[in-house]
Parts: sequence; C-alpha cells; structure tokens
Amino acid sequence: MVAESKSLLHRTIHLRPSTPATIQPRQCTAIGPNISGYNLPQQLCFASSGLALYIEEMDADFSERIFPEQPPQILPPLVPASEDQLPPQQQEQLRAVRAREFGRNRPRGIRSWAWAPATYLLVGINCIVFLAMLASHVSFVSPTAEQLLHWGANNPQAILVDGQWWRIVTAMFVHVGIWHLASNMWCLWNLGLLGEPLLGAWGVFCAYLLSGAAGNLLSMGVSQAFHSTDAVGVGASGAVFGLAGALIILLKSPRLPMPPKELASLRRYVIYFAAINFVIGFGTMVVPVGVRIDNMAHLGGFLGGILFALPLVPQLGSPRTQFLVRRRMAVAMVSGVLVLFGFYLSTVGILR
Repeated sequence: MVAESKSLLHRTIHLRPSTPATIQPRQCTAIGPNISGYNLPQQLCFASSGLALYIEEMDADFSERIFPEQPPQILPPLVPASEDQLPPQQQEQLRAVRAREFGRNRPRGIRSWAWAPATYLLVGINCIVFLAMLASHVSFVSPTAEQLLHWGANNPQAILVDGQWWRIVTAMFVHVGIWHLASNMWCLWNLGLLGEPLLGAWGVFCAYLLSGAAGNLLSMGVSQAFHSTDAVGVGASGAVFGLAGALIILLKSPRLPMPPKELASLRRYVIYFAAINFVIGFGTMVVPVGVRIDNMAHLGGFLGGILFALPLVPQLGSPRTQFLVRRRMAVAMVSGVLVLFGFYLSTVGILR
C-alpha cells in the first residue's frame, strides 16, 4: 500500500507493509503518472511485500543473468590487440615510450620510458671514471695492463691471492679506450631506457651490478682453470649482457599492458642484440682480429641477468607491493649465488 504525504518543503512517499500482493511488471504503467510528481522513474513501482522493484521492460532471462545457476567462468585478463583499446593513461605512457618525450607537457605523475635515472647514473659513472683516467695521463685509445690494474681491473691473482675482491665491482666501470667506452655506453643507454620501466631505477642498478659481478666472477674462474692468472678484464659489457638477459625474460610477461606484436618486436630486438654480440665475441676466438673479447664475462653476465629476472614481475602492469617483494627476492637470491660462487673460487684457488 502506498501512502502519500505533502509538506511545504518537499514531498515524500511512505511505504507501509500491508497484505502481501503481487504486482506484475506490466502493471507499473498504470501507477506511473500518479508518482511522477515525486521525481521517481515511471518504470519503477513499489510492492508492499518486501519493497520489491519491478522494471517495466524486463527481459525473459533477466533473473537468469543476475542469478545464474552456474558460477561465471574466470578467464585470464585480455591483452588489448591495439593501442586504442588501452586506457587513456596507458596510451599516454606508450606514446611517451615511442617518442622519448621526456620534459614535455604531460599530466603530472606520468613519466615516459625515457625517464631512467639509473641509466643516466650508470652512464655518468662510467664516463667520469674514463675522464679521471685521462686526467691521470692514461692513454685515450689503448691503456696498458698496469694502468688498467691501477684503476681496478679484474685479475685472478689480485683477487684470489691479494684478497682485492672490490675489483669484481670496479672492473665494470673501467674501459680500454674511447671506442670500448662508446660501444658499451651506447648499448647500456638503449637497454637501460627500455628496461627501467620494467625493473625500476633500483632494479636496473642492481641488475647492472649483480650481472656485471657474475660476469667478472665467471671470467676469473675460467682464467684460473686455464692458469691464466695474469689475465686483465675490464668493461661494462658483462653488465650490459645481464640487462639484455633480464629483458628477454620480462618482455615475455603477459602482465605488460602493450600489444603483443609490439612486445614481440622489442623482445626480438634484444635477442638479436645478444646473439650477434655472442657470435662476434666467440668468432674472435676462431679468427684472430687483434681484439681480445672476454666472452666468459659476457656469458656470465647474461646468465646472471636471466637468473635475476626469473622471480621478477614487471613494474609496468603489476601491483607495486608484489613488484617490490619480487625484486627484493631477486636481489637476495642472486647475491647469495654470487657469494657462494666466489667462496668456491677462493677455496679452489687456495687448494691449488
């Protein structure tokens, strides 16, 4: 039963429970005009039993769709087939990725893929070390082995016998001349800009250090196995290969809010980069060209980067808490593996 009361300020409808009644959907049109003055839709009517609402144009399967007999099937998230299907914010991020539009007018809080502070920092440190070497009269093109050792090059004798383990880290910031530096920094710049949205700034920095250390440890271990204790190794190439290995893993993640074709293209680019450089590196062992490439540092860095990325989820497209937890897990895992490997190399060196 519907009772009506009016006041000077507004009108109200009081619903009183009375004898249970059933109102069919088509009966709503009869009382629609009577309640239109109360700012209610004409398609709605009130039944006194339970205050049920009925819709005039009700489909036959309305109740089945609202209350299905079988639970709905849970499907994995759909990956948009084109950029137009993405939310506006993600479309803006993708446009910034392609255009490298850092510093332009964009909504506050949206950063382009060119915003890569860890990449800038790592490239800057490498360049500053090289300038400092030049300032101390080190050759611009071909430094000597003694000069490289003075600036922190990797050497089995210095590390295993003299205990200078800090060389595992410093060696990845020292280069043999300007061409060595330029080629490594070009690769680091491109892979860093691509990887920082997936790894985060701290993730790129840790991936660089850990994979570079993995490469230097493997290089030292192989040199020790072949009794080349006078070998001198420098360069960021092991760390660069580590970033490539990490990207190959992360670019396959279904969490990334990017079209599959674009992801596949980026991943192929990184794979080709690693494959071509491996071929060139190992090719110099067969055909002498006057340049000695530390292939073990490349291989160790590449494997270290893959190991680092295995427990990770990409920062882009993943919950922040889950991403941070996985990144801490990756840093702890790879650090533990490197410590154990270094302890093994030191034990073998002492026994020999």
